[in-house]
Amino acid sequence: MSATKPSNEKKDNHWSTVKSLLPYLWIEGRADLKFRVILALGFLVIAKLIGVYIPFLFKDAVDILSGDKEISTNALLLATPIGLIIGYGISRILSLFFGEMRDAVFVKVGQHAVRQIALNTFRHLHGLSLRYHLERKTGGLSRIIERGTRGIDFILRFMLFNILPTLLEIFLITYIFWAEFGVFYALITLSSLVSYILFTTYVTDWRLKFRRKMNDQDTKANTKAVDSLLNFETVKYFTNEEHEAQRFDQALKAYENAAVKSQLSLTLLNIGQGAIISIGLVVVLIMAANGVKTGQFTIGEFVLVNSLLIQIYLPLNFLGFVYREIKQSLVDMEKMFEVIATSTEVSDEEHALPLHIKKGMIEFENVSFHYAANRPILKNISFTVPAGTTTAIVGSSGAGKSTISRIIFRFYDVIEGTVKIDGQDIRNIQQKSLRNNIGVVPQDTVLFNDTIEYNISYGDPKADKNAIVEAAKLAQINDFINNLPEGYNAEVGERGLKLSGGEKQRVAIARTILKNPPILLLDEATSALDSHTEREIQSSLDTIAQGRTTIVIAHRLSTVTNADQIIVLDKGEIVEKGTHADLLQIKGEYYALWQRQLETSEAEEKLASLQSN
Repeated sequence: MSATKPSNEKKDNHWSTVKSLLPYLWIEGRADLKFRVILALGFLVIAKLIGVYIPFLFKDAVDILSGDKEISTNALLLATPIGLIIGYGISRILSLFFGEMRDAVFVKVGQHAVRQIALNTFRHLHGLSLRYHLERKTGGLSRIIERGTRGIDFILRFMLFNILPTLLEIFLITYIFWAEFGVFYALITLSSLVSYILFTTYVTDWRLKFRRKMNDQDTKANTKAVDSLLNFETVKYFTNEEHEAQRFDQALKAYENAAVKSQLSLTLLNIGQGAIISIGLVVVLIMAANGVKTGQFTIGEFVLVNSLLIQIYLPLNFLGFVYREIKQSLVDMEKMFEVIATSTEVSDEEHALPLHIKKGMIEFENVSFHYAANRPILKNISFTVPAGTTTAIVGSSGAGKSTISRIIFRFYDVIEGTVKIDGQDIRNIQQKSLRNNIGVVPQDTVLFNDTIEYNISYGDPKADKNAIVEAAKLAQINDFINNLPEGYNAEVGERGLKLSGGEKQRVAIARTILKNPPILLLDEATSALDSHTEREIQSSLDTIAQGRTTIVIAHRLSTVTNADQIIVLDKGEIVEKGTHADLLQIKGEYYALWQRQLETSEAEEKLASLQSN
């Protein structure tokens, strides 16, 4: 039992994958698309009926030309060989016409399904938790989605318009052999067809492991390539180009080995398929030739047997390829639907309400949080940020400072306790509404590979040019932009690499100003900058903080001396709370941090003075 269970599970997964696809094919509320599906299926049936009828016209033409008097009724209606040949040609054209019309009618349904699934996947990815995105591998994920959408397109076109019509054709031709030539012809034909299908499915399932291996190695290779290129500067810093090339080559070598095994197994499959087709064809033709010899059949009927068998074997030969690709497409789709099925760690309650900002007061009540159960980050902390004031949160690395900003923005939900804004538990608030009311200036600003104007307008995509320029002025970056040859249309490069750290931070400040939120989170927004740039940007931050409820996650204490309240964290607990002057006076943890930073600043100034001399 244990040996067959994985196979059964795979079949169940394939079936569930197909079921997941059906709602995109038969869409509720879209009568136009449903009509297209029905019309396409109608064209499919007509094309196949005409296709099965074509060999009979050819048979009758052969019978007339060979002098056989037993001509079918259809041939009598057409009267002459020329008429039969013209009818033969017209029928082939009609079969092709209805086949093409089938594709033309269905293409909108198929492309609409691919578009909707890709869009839903994209939206779902943006709806997943920060934890998922911190753990994901971008290169591999993009490959999964690319292959999944391509697989959907293949499934829709070939399962509907190759497998179904081929099965219909098998049924019709088997029936014709039974009716025209007898039960033995039908049984032998059906046996060879079934043998072909069983052999194809068995060998294809066996060799699928090689294709899976190819996919895995392809994903790994792409992940390594994307990751290496994203870290281009780091590679250069350590002159590790050859190391990166070797890592990439290892993945490519594993892909190469899997690809060779896949091709060898394909050769075995093709040889087996060819043998089954040839044996079935030879046996039936020998029986038909015997029938001609004994006078049971005409020459035309002998030709008919050959034509019908060739007609069914041609799509069957293609069916082998289609079945392999459908199996692979199902595997690719499974991976993508697994992404879609990934649960959203942070989700809105069923009756979640929009956030109603009155003043903007933030309250943490007995909040505890951890990323892993054996590693607590925040331990039963409580504090209040009065509306319109600035609260700074400081402490050593790993104390839990940035986790507080992530909890307020609801990247994560607290394990214990409550976080409230104006008395409203943020777990009962719609995430979109909550985040619309919070502006964030992060430590590491990442910009889109677009223009400066686009990146600033991201704070409010509907804002006009005047509002964008005003935001840039408040962020003290307007003069810099105007001095660029392209001005606001200057491209910033991937992740904003064409701009300096200070310029990127000013763009981040400008788009937050444009957003105009009542609550502001500054998450170590200047810690990665030099002292001079930090002082310039700090004045911009002080400007946008006025009149807003502001939480500053700070590494450099010099940036928070004017805060209305400073909270000192140590190992996830609040150890001190008060103003800058109060905390220096008690000479505790904050005082010790302040003294260390003063010593570091003095050392840096002395070094800078020596270098200038």
